[in-house]
Amino acid sequence: MSWMAWTLPTAVFFSVIAAILVCMTVFELRSPCVERKGFLPIETTRGDRLFIGLLTSAYIHLMYVGLTDMTLWIALGISCVWLFIVMRWG
Repeated sequence: MSWMAWTLPTAVFFSVIAAILVCMTVFELRSPCVERKGFLPIETTRGDRLFIGLLTSAYIHLMYVGLTDMTLWIALGISCVWLFIVMRWG
């Protein structure tokens, strides 16, 4: 995989995404969800909120990389907090 410069934060980020997808799949099979309305302007399911949270987490990382020279661990922490907020109250 020499075409991409894998760093530890990048590997952790993608590993966490894979683990979340596996956990959500198992959780959805055991307990199907219903749509609900939170602070997001649409009715969403758990899967919708996960997709929105992961997409915005990717944008958080892109903005962080583009605007700062600091470590990606901070962006990972911000993304995890944001994903928790969207999944819980979104």
